[in-house]
Amino acid sequence: MKTEMEVALEALDRIERHEKECGERWAEAIVELRSLKVTTEKHAARWEKLAWLVIGVMVTSCAGIIFTG
Repeated sequence: MKTEMEVALEALDRIERHEKECGERWAEAIVELRSLKVTTEKHAARWEKLAWLVIGVMVTSCAGIIFTG
């Protein structure tokens, strides 16, 4: 039979292992989130360029239609 002190020490050991595991997982999550942020920013820049291209084509087309008509 375990004494109260042994049970308490075992609980503290389990808590310590759990905290270490959570810390490692959190570090991995932070790295993944930073990578995701960079990727998202690149995609946003690409879509912004495409949007400006579409707007430019529309304005040019409308101007061409107005001035030739």
